[in-house]
Amino acid sequence: MKDEVRAHYADLALRDTPLSCCGGAYTPTDLADLPPEAAGLSLGCGNPVALASLQPGEVVLDIGSGAGLDAFLAARKVGPTGRAIGLDMTEAMIRRARQTAEQAGFSNVEFRLGDAEEMPLPDESVDVIISNCVINLTLDKAQIFREAYRVLRPGGRLMISDIVTDKPLPEPVRSDPKEWARCVGGALPEEEYTRLIAEAGFKRVICIHGLDFRQVGDVRVYSANISAEKQMGVAKTTWNRGFSRLFPPEGSTPQAILARPQTNEEVV
Repeated sequence: MKDEVRAHYADLALRDTPLSCCGGAYTPTDLADLPPEAAGLSLGCGNPVALASLQPGEVVLDIGSGAGLDAFLAARKVGPTGRAIGLDMTEAMIRRARQTAEQAGFSNVEFRLGDAEEMPLPDESVDVIISNCVINLTLDKAQIFREAYRVLRPGGRLMISDIVTDKPLPEPVRSDPKEWARCVGGALPEEEYTRLIAEAGFKRVICIHGLDFRQVGDVRVYSANISAEKQMGVAKTTWNRGFSRLFPPEGSTPQAILARPQTNEEVV
């Protein structure tokens, strides 16, 4: 699966014509003054930078940075005292992003080649982690969320746009490398996806439904924006404690619930 995904995105990195995968959620203001080499290759399903409340001076990690669009947006938000780090496993994407950064004069952004399952960053070294339609492509999502928790500083934030489902996908779809590369085969049910984030130690896991992406039989495939926090001064907790706010014991009243697709409103 991993080789298929890498080959697919390496091919996309070599294209010069504008390409959009899932449409993203960028406004003309977002894209203003960005290098066309980055703005023209939009492979996300959301706009995590717009939702992450980035502040000047913060260090931001973009998991699966591709051609660099979200990393450049983040670099612009955090300013010269901050820094954006793009991480991608595809050499062609890293080369393209680095060339774009150099040509456009971005001094507060860097791109690193590496796997999200084993991030080449020190413990507690970033303030915010973003990711845009990438984690669904990976095999070991639980390990990625553990790594995200490791590299985030206490008080740090996670803001992910990704593809999820309302129930498990059929086995033929889950075992098809081409479906993985299309952001479908590796998509998890929303409940499982958010549970894995909480199991990694994150608190206040909130999922906001986005747009429908595809229908696979009776399985609804859709985008979602998922946020979480690494609390200050709190040791990593177990699944039951870490996720009880979203999925309390049967019969109790939840303090927070997943937003329903038709309302698309955040529940706090």
